[in-house]
Amino acid sequence: QVQLVESGGGLVQPGGSLRLSCAASGSIFSIDVMGWYRQAPGKRRESVASITSTGSTDYADSVKGRFSISRDNAKNTVYLQMNSLKPEDTAVWYCNAIVRPTALSSKIIVWGQGTQVTVSS
Repeated sequence: QVQLVESGGGLVQPGGSLRLSCAASGSIFSIDVMGWYRQAPGKRRESVASITSTGSTDYADSVKGRFSISRDNAKNTVYLQMNSLKPEDTAVWYCNAIVRPTALSSKIIVWGQGTQVTVSS
């Protein structure tokens, strides 16, 4: 069984910064893509940023230039540095990973429980 645990959410003023972390644990042979999604009230969950095991990154247009995703493969952890936060970044933020639990198993998609980020003055 694989688990993702997020941390780092909270309340921040517009223009401020937060750093989200997500650590994977359990039966892990390899992790392919890791990413961050967000879901605002009344809206669909959307992809914000992703990073492959080799470090290739992708960002939603709404966060390019403001957010930076990184990962520590040795710790099975992904980070999201969020700068210049805006009220529209307010959402529940979820970590996501594509994991191969064992050398012989198929890849599975795992989600974290979510962490609230609120940007407000």
